[in-house]
Amino acid sequence: MILPADGKALTQVGLKAMRAGIPVVNLDRIFNTPQAYRCWIGGDNYGMGLNAGHYIGEKLKDKQNAKVVELAGLDNLELTKQRTQGFDDALKNYPNIEKVARQAAEFTVESGQAKMAQLLQAQSQIDALWNHDDDQGVGALRAIEQAGRDEFLMVGGAGALSAFEAIKADNGVLKATVLYPPTMAASAIDLARALGQGKGVGGLAEFEIPSSVTCYSAVVDKENVDQYMSTGFK
Repeated sequence: MILPADGKALTQVGLKAMRAGIPVVNLDRIFNTPQAYRCWIGGDNYGMGLNAGHYIGEKLKDKQNAKVVELAGLDNLELTKQRTQGFDDALKNYPNIEKVARQAAEFTVESGQAKMAQLLQAQSQIDALWNHDDDQGVGALRAIEQAGRDEFLMVGGAGALSAFEAIKADNGVLKATVLYPPTMAASAIDLARALGQGKGVGGLAEFEIPSSVTCYSAVVDKENVDQYMSTGFK
């Protein structure tokens, strides 16, 4: 099982293993060719944005002229573009909501704090914030606290334990986070074991494991956070 920092850079490793008869489970960052892996499992970046948008949309559907802002990740990554596209597509279902600003951060606490401070300074009215990543969200929450702003709801992304704990405490703006499932690595190990044993996946009729598995981006809020608490990453 391989989780590459850069799928393109490790494609040749996957190809070498597959040609040697060693099945490869490619986790998350996909190799350049399906010949380099037997099975890919990863998250749904478009689905993250889509579900974040629908969650916010349902919370604000009765508010006239609602305004939302977006704190994205690195704009040179395809995954960031997919998360934004999903969010924008979801908001099309809510004509009363306008996305008034977007800042791209760098998936770090420091960048999240700096970019969120800029958003807060520029926008006098915010009804909701979609933040792509719970790590940079730690910084965003610092900026929000420093600015003394609490009039809006915040939705995060990924599934950090700190986010789950804040959602459960329910004493701040963070009300939900959309999973980029932290459990997918464990599932990749299960798939590798099934491959080694020549088994399929329980509950499916096929004798072989699928060639790809896209994990669902569930929304975790106060209603279901206890169910996910044990899966949060630190």
